[in-house]
This record gives sequence, structure tokens and C-alpha cells, in this order.
Amino acid sequence: MSAVQRNNVKIAGHGDRAMMFAHGFGCDQNMWRFVQPAFDAEFRTVLFDHVGAGGSDLSAFDADRYASLQGYADDIVDIGRDLGLENAVFVGHSVSAMIGVLASLAAPRLFSELVLVCPSPRYIDDDGYRGGFASTDIDDLLESLADNHLGWSATMAPVIMGNPDRPDLGEELANSFCRTDPAIAKHFARVTFTSDNRADLPRVSARTLILQCRDDSIAPKEVGEYVHDHITGSKLVMLDATGHCPNLSAPQDVITAIRAFV
Repeated sequence: MSAVQRNNVKIAGHGDRAMMFAHGFGCDQNMWRFVQPAFDAEFRTVLFDHVGAGGSDLSAFDADRYASLQGYADDIVDIGRDLGLENAVFVGHSVSAMIGVLASLAAPRLFSELVLVCPSPRYIDDDGYRGGFASTDIDDLLESLADNHLGWSATMAPVIMGNPDRPDLGEELANSFCRTDPAIAKHFARVTFTSDNRADLPRVSARTLILQCRDDSIAPKEVGEYVHDHITGSKLVMLDATGHCPNLSAPQDVITAIRAFV
């Protein structure tokens, strides 16, 4: 099976260069529907689903391959090679920001620019580092997800999305969580929320843009500042947006920031 089939790759747009969009935990490529079309006139845009999400091939899931974020990064490299991509722009949301970092380190010619939307190299607080969660918080989150996937989705989605005045956004995210295979979601959540990619940041050589929301319950502003401080030459843009999913809640702000960067 090709990576294009495995990850339900969809290609649109025009242009000599490609722009790849990668979704976060519990989501799929549909989460980019307000952002990706804005770049179709200038780029060949590439959308895909991580294995276990959206229209990906669930039979391709292997717990050993995806025991760390590197397995997902390897999938991105596979997609890039299948499509013959070089010097592309990578746009990754949430956990896919770090997945994109790992892919760029594994295949340096694949991406010349990285756009990291609400990134976090580590979600758990550490000495001198604020990730936003105590280790007990993450233990409780993972236990709750394992015990009641649907209940966890309904409770957590509005918190992650923010924007309580727009409940339709939280409902959309909850529905997306519920469509994800529960066993794979449980596995991916543990890999995501226990990951630590801080040591990878100084190794990044691609031009990097970091988009941070002013109020984000998953990746607080200190996290965005940390990523900025540890990727040489990176640019940090604070979006006038709340929540962890500006690709849905403030797509025009995301488009404007990306366009100014590329």
C-alpha cells in the first residue's frame, strides 16, 4: 500500500511548490477546510489523515510503529517521497507541529519552511518549564479517555476549542473525537501527551513560524515562547484568538500570518 492510500492523501491547487497541512489529535484533514483553499492559487496543497483518523486505512495501524511521534513523522516523509516533494511548506497543528519538526529532521530537503500552529514540545510541567499540565493531570486525562471515550470527547472538546460563545465549534470537535477509533485514540493520546521533543528544537534548520493563541488551555503562551526561543531564527506571532484550534475559530488570522511568512 502506498502512503498516499494509507493516509488518504488529497491534492489540490497549483504552483511549483507544495504546502502540506497536518491535523492534530482527534481531528482529520477536514479541520483545514477554512485555511487550505486560500493557498490553492499559489501552492499545490496536500491534505492527509494520520493513521487512525478520517479516511485513513485503519488496518495500517501498528502499535509499535506508532509508539512515538517518530512513527507519524515517518508517514509524512513517506508521503513526501511518494509525491516527490522538495522544499515544501509544512503547516502542522497541535501535536502535528512536533511531528513536522521530526519529519524535517529526518528528511531535511522535504520542507524549507515550517508553520507550527499551537505547538507544544512537552505538555507536562518540568523544572524550569511550563507545559500547562501536571503529570497527575495527564494521568487523569488518559484514564478518563480510556474509561469513557464518548464522555471524554463531549467534556473535553469545548475546553480545548475555547470560544464558549460559539458552541458549534466545540460540538464539531467533539464529533470529530467521536469518529476516531477509540483504541487508536487512546494510544495516540498517550503518545501525544507524554511526548517530550524539547531536545529536537535546536536542531531545526528550516525557516519556522510559530502561531500562538493569546488564550490556549492546551498550549499556554509560555510554550510558544519556549519553542520560539529554542528554534534559531524562528518567528513568533501571537494571534488575537482564543482556544487551541485557530484553524477553525480564527482561520483568516491563520491565513494572514502564513501568507506573510511564505
